[in-house]
Amino acid sequence: MCSAFNRYSSISLNQEPSCFFSKFVPGNGGTTIITVSAKSSSSRKSGDGDGGGDSLVDDVRGSGTTARGRRLLKVREEKRKREYDRLHNYPSWAKVLEDAAKNDIELRNVLGDSIGKPEQMRQKVEDRIRKKGRDFHKPKTGSVVAFKVTFRDFSPVGSNIWFKLYGPPSDRDVDLIGSVIQSWYIMGRLGAFNASNLQLANASMEYNPLYDADKGFSVMPSSFHDIGDVEFQDNWGRVWVDIGTSDYFALDVLINCLTVLSSEYLGIQQVVFGGRTMGDWEEGMKNPEDGYKYFKI
Repeated sequence: MCSAFNRYSSISLNQEPSCFFSKFVPGNGGTTIITVSAKSSSSRKSGDGDGGGDSLVDDVRGSGTTARGRRLLKVREEKRKREYDRLHNYPSWAKVLEDAAKNDIELRNVLGDSIGKPEQMRQKVEDRIRKKGRDFHKPKTGSVVAFKVTFRDFSPVGSNIWFKLYGPPSDRDVDLIGSVIQSWYIMGRLGAFNASNLQLANASMEYNPLYDADKGFSVMPSSFHDIGDVEFQDNWGRVWVDIGTSDYFALDVLINCLTVLSSEYLGIQQVVFGGRTMGDWEEGMKNPEDGYKYFKI
C-alpha cells in the first residue's frame, strides 16, 4: 500500500486535467495508478505526420494576429482615416487656394507639390509673401500678394468700389476690410484728402521745415460726402461712395492700404472702381444663407 501511495504521489498538481484509474497487477503486491492526459493525447494527434502542427500556425498567421498582419491593418485604417479627413475635414481656405491655382500660374508654381497638403500649402504661401515683402523692386502681379486695379466709368459723386477675393470671406475678413474702409471714410470726412494743403509733401526734413497753420486753415476744405455699408455676396464685395470734394489721391491711399491688407492678411484678386455689377451679384439678395455678409459703416 505504501508503494501504491508513492506512485500516486508522483502526480504533479500543475499538470493539465487527466483521467486516471487503478489496476491490480498480480504478483506486484499492490495497486498501480495509471493516468491518461488529454493534453498529451491531443498534442500527439496534432503532431502526427499529417502536418497538423504546421496547419495550426498557418491559421494563426492568416487570422491577422501576427505582427505583419497587425501592421497591415493599421496602415489600411490610417489610409481610410486620411481619405475621410480629406473629404470631410479639408480646410475651406485650402480648397480656395487649390481652385485659385487652376487659373493662376504663379500661385500654382508657389504651391508646387504641396497641393492636397494644407499645412505645406500654408507654409509655402507664407514664405512667398515674406520673400516678396523683402524684394521691393520685384513686380507683384498675378499672385496672392498683388491684385489688379481697373476703372469703369468711376464717378466721384456716387459709384461702387468692388473687391474680388479668392473665396467667400470669413467674418474676420469682413471685419478687416470693413474697418479699413471705415477708417478711410473717417479720414476723408475730416478733410484729410486735400491736395490744396500739402505743405510737407515736397519739403526736406533736414532743415526743420516751417508749417504755415494759417494757410492750412484758410484753404477750401474738401470732404467725403457719403458712404454705404460694405457688402459681400460670396467672394465679391462692394461699397458705394461719394467722395465729394476730396481729391483723387484719396484713391491712392485706399489702394495702398488694400495692397498691404491683401499681402498680409486675406488675399484680394481684383479691385474695380465703378461699374454697375460684377460677377453674379444679385440686387436685393441679403439672406445670410445665400452667402450675404455686411459691415456697418
